[in-house]
Amino acid sequence: MSAEKKDCYELLGIAKGASAEEIKKAYRKMAIKYHPDKNPGDKAAEEHFKEVSEAYEILSDAGKRQQYDQFGHAAFGAGRGRGGGGGFGGGGIDLEEALRTFMGASGGGGGGSIFDNFFGGGGGGSRNPNAPQQGADLRFDLEIDFEEAVLGSSREIRININESCVICKGTGAEPGSGKKTCKDCGGAGQVISGGGFVQFRQTCPTCRGAGEVISKPCSACHGQGLVRNKRTIDVKIPSGVETGSRLRVAGRGEGGRRGGPAGDLYIVLHVHEHAFFKRNDLDIVCEVPVPFQIAMLGGEVQVPTIHGNAALKIPMGTESGKVFRIRGKGISNPRYGTGDQHIVVQIEVPQGLSSKEKKKLQDAADVLNDKHFPLTQKMRKAADTFYAHKKALEKNK
Repeated sequence: MSAEKKDCYELLGIAKGASAEEIKKAYRKMAIKYHPDKNPGDKAAEEHFKEVSEAYEILSDAGKRQQYDQFGHAAFGAGRGRGGGGGFGGGGIDLEEALRTFMGASGGGGGGSIFDNFFGGGGGGSRNPNAPQQGADLRFDLEIDFEEAVLGSSREIRININESCVICKGTGAEPGSGKKTCKDCGGAGQVISGGGFVQFRQTCPTCRGAGEVISKPCSACHGQGLVRNKRTIDVKIPSGVETGSRLRVAGRGEGGRRGGPAGDLYIVLHVHEHAFFKRNDLDIVCEVPVPFQIAMLGGEVQVPTIHGNAALKIPMGTESGKVFRIRGKGISNPRYGTGDQHIVVQIEVPQGLSSKEKKKLQDAADVLNDKHFPLTQKMRKAADTFYAHKKALEKNK
């Protein structure tokens, strides 16, 4: 390699002391970013891909890396690193296969790799482009009322969906017609580009790796294998769901291709807030107004719950903010049981009193004195203590 070659560490964006795993990770990132399949027609990207590939060949080999760290590119002499010893030699390489070799363990299960997702290899590790393909999963956002979320309900939703064509059964070919060999790849399913130092083998863009093309596209789906339809779907909403809950409707997603199964439909719920009831997991919380005379003397009030009204006994002298619990009046969930209802007392004073009513209340209030208001006494005692200290501080200034 000539002295004009770029520094291998700089090309991969790593420090000189980088570990083997860091080198591998950096190259993977660069390979994805600059691969010719991701940058068709971009000569600069293609050239950079060659450079980072060459840098990785050196740094991923312990022996070559040691020589490079000592002598730089001069360690390999003219043409070293371009041929011999495997890797990037002679008559061109299958770059995808070379990268699969070092990325195989991290490429996912089922024999696939990162190239299956980024470079048109398909999903699930399948290398057969003619194999049945499962349809995509779909998402539908559904707004529901608070009552539906806590009690459960049934809904009908209408959704536009791509389904397998019933005429061609998802093949994309007119019934009775056949297929012909792809003229661009000659039936190989792959085409080779580049030349000289590096050649790139990639999936044929015309037949998408099948090696064949449809001779007569289906008239119903125009060769796509899918048709757009509007469907009505019944949705069962169980009790206890909340905003963000997902309901899975199996087999109601996008249709599969070439006889493959349909995907699933995921319904994401968004629950409207309620004016009175608030939710805390499976518990219900609400603020209940209690007439001042009941809070003062004790009594019973009717409290709304999500299951109907319930009687609640209020002890004498109940203050605002006091919390009572009614067991089993919360949300029911088949898996986690039933919650409770928590009542926060709000003492309500009468409004719109007539002169006669005010007189009667005043007569009743005349029997009260400071001993009947312990909180007021406690406040006054604390204030008196503060003022005494304040007076002493001012005197000593």
